[in-house]
Amino acid sequence: MKILVIHATAGAGHKKAAEAIFHGLHAQGGFDVRLVDALDYTNPFFKITYPWFYSFIVTKLPWAWGFLFGLLDIPWMQPGVHMVRRLYNGFNAQTLEKFLIQEQFDAVITTQFLSAEVSAYLKRTGKIKSKIICVVTDFDVHRIWVNEGIDAYTGACDYTKNKLMALGVPSEKIFTTGIPTDAKFSQKPDVIVLRKKLGLKDGMTILIATGSFGMGPIEEIMKLLESYQLLIVCGHNHDLYERLKSRANKNAHVLGLVDNMDELMSVADVMVTKPGGLSIAEALVKKLPMIFFSAIPGQETNNIKVLSSYEVCQGQSTLHQIAETINEWNANPKDLDALRLRLSELSKPNAVADIISLI
Repeated sequence: MKILVIHATAGAGHKKAAEAIFHGLHAQGGFDVRLVDALDYTNPFFKITYPWFYSFIVTKLPWAWGFLFGLLDIPWMQPGVHMVRRLYNGFNAQTLEKFLIQEQFDAVITTQFLSAEVSAYLKRTGKIKSKIICVVTDFDVHRIWVNEGIDAYTGACDYTKNKLMALGVPSEKIFTTGIPTDAKFSQKPDVIVLRKKLGLKDGMTILIATGSFGMGPIEEIMKLLESYQLLIVCGHNHDLYERLKSRANKNAHVLGLVDNMDELMSVADVMVTKPGGLSIAEALVKKLPMIFFSAIPGQETNNIKVLSSYEVCQGQSTLHQIAETINEWNANPKDLDALRLRLSELSKPNAVADIISLI
């Protein structure tokens, strides 16, 4: 069976979800599988400006992103939104359309809405016959994910399924698999050995994850939590990394872009993070309590809304609330244990296998 796993690199989450599925297919065997970035099949100007624009607007003008996100989700605007998107994607992604038509994959698994729209258009116009599986990588669902021609949608939880149904997707097309995460997050290492490997002491350990863009008031958070053992991941933000390294005390371990987030989550007691869909899914698999800050308006604030409805987070926290909550958890570890139990009810460690089973 010939399978395409496709994403579009803007935020890191879409790519990580696609990679997890790709590796799962390879591990299972018996598939002719390819992993591609849809932007590699767009015109050169679009390939450069698409991720640049997203990075710029969410880091420099988050209010504008929130406005655009809400505007494109208004029900009565959808006929116009669909028409403009089709023209926009049809012009910029002509090479992608030709690639999908030429290859005629048996199944297309897409983790991003651009590639979902293009493949759904080709399916409903009879230009491809692929089974199209759309993997939603946040806990809430924007209307931009929904396209006629998609055969199956996968969602993070029952809330996601109910939202897709409210947007007109038939229930038989929706599968609550969870958001796919790399298999290493499901492993259960010896934490004592791992802490020694990472050079950590005993005591409460706080993982501070800034997201791939290195956003948020990280220096202030580091100062507020300086009495705890800190693991601070700065992502691609090299300037932030250099500043924190120069100011960190002996309790703070400042890291750049890492490939062992699974290990860091295993040794942490709490994660202070931006609420990206993939980061949340990984933490859920690890049953790691989360405190959220600097949410991007739209998808990230909606992720918080969904998790709050399951009583596994307290909403978006101010700097004072972050320190206050961690101090309370440190003093009352039974509260953390109760939270981990609630997190386990949302955890979907078998998401990759469940998605593959839909092919």
